[in-house]
Amino acid sequence: MSDVYAEPTTGAALTGPATLARYTTLRLGGPAARLDAATSAEEIVQKVQQAEARDEPVLVLAGGSNVVIGDQGFPGTVVLIRSRGFRVIAEDADTVTVRVEAGEAWDDLVAATIERGWSGLECLSGVPGSAGATPIQNVGAYGQEVAETITAVQAYDRTHGEVVRIAAADCGFAYRGSIFKYSDRWVVLSVDFRLTRSPLSGPVRYAELARALDVEVGDRVPLADARATVLRLRAGKGMVLDADDPDTWSVGSFFTNPVLEQEAYELLRERAADLGEPPSWPGAGGVAKVSAAWLIDKAGFGKGHPGPEGVAISSKHTLALTNRGGTASTAALVALAREIRDGVHDRFGVTLHPEPVLINCTI
Repeated sequence: MSDVYAEPTTGAALTGPATLARYTTLRLGGPAARLDAATSAEEIVQKVQQAEARDEPVLVLAGGSNVVIGDQGFPGTVVLIRSRGFRVIAEDADTVTVRVEAGEAWDDLVAATIERGWSGLECLSGVPGSAGATPIQNVGAYGQEVAETITAVQAYDRTHGEVVRIAAADCGFAYRGSIFKYSDRWVVLSVDFRLTRSPLSGPVRYAELARALDVEVGDRVPLADARATVLRLRAGKGMVLDADDPDTWSVGSFFTNPVLEQEAYELLRERAADLGEPPSWPGAGGVAKVSAAWLIDKAGFGKGHPGPEGVAISSKHTLALTNRGGTASTAALVALAREIRDGVHDRFGVTLHPEPVLINCTI
């Protein structure tokens, strides 16, 4: 089954110093010592190996939607992932498995699967970035996670110098995490997704989405309806990229929802007794995943809360820390993040953790 729907783009690699702000959705980040673009899996491996041969540190960067790069930039080679395309590698009466190149634009892929009547990614519409980044943080939204459809990840193992295919069961998928996150060992080259042949979405699991669709949790809706509604909800929160809207110049959700053991959750409830029940979702083993957006807002950091030097909380969503343009810097953004983290801890005793990968900066 080798029907190719989009060929990888071609073109010479780009090299030389460059400011990384232009390659991130935050529009922040200092210069790279060297910048190389790779348009195929083979070229990605080659560029990484060449940098290693020069004894240079390597940063792999695709859509730049889940990374915060310091104002000092990166003192080595940044490999830009620009491989494109996907193809069917297996199919039966009920499912289709597609292999997607790491640099394929994620939302383009989602749109293409919906057009073909393949269900499984529809609630992840509008998520910025590339397909190769999705297994790294186990991208999820509106009740879906990519771990539910990924069957394997092809990656370059820098430790052993070989290309390997890692089964989903060995990827260590967890809430916004995997073996690939915070590890320099793996460079994702392609991802295999098994999708269902169906004109209908999977069961709607997220209450907000169900309300917006005017259905019950657990109902199924036409794929196009699910996509359109998710895009509308995301846009209302500034979570769909718009070059003219600084509310979208962010990494999306800056903090993950904290997962608390029962004792820690009860302590939170006590400290928040005057505010009502903290929004939460039960998990296995008695844990509770608590809304970080609620904690931030109730700790006094509402929508539009300003930070220093041209950064602020989004005017549409308290989880997004945004670059408002002008004199904004990464230092200012992480200072705002630190203020929020410390303020939430002081008020509720809960520590928030950043969702994006931080490069040459820290909170």
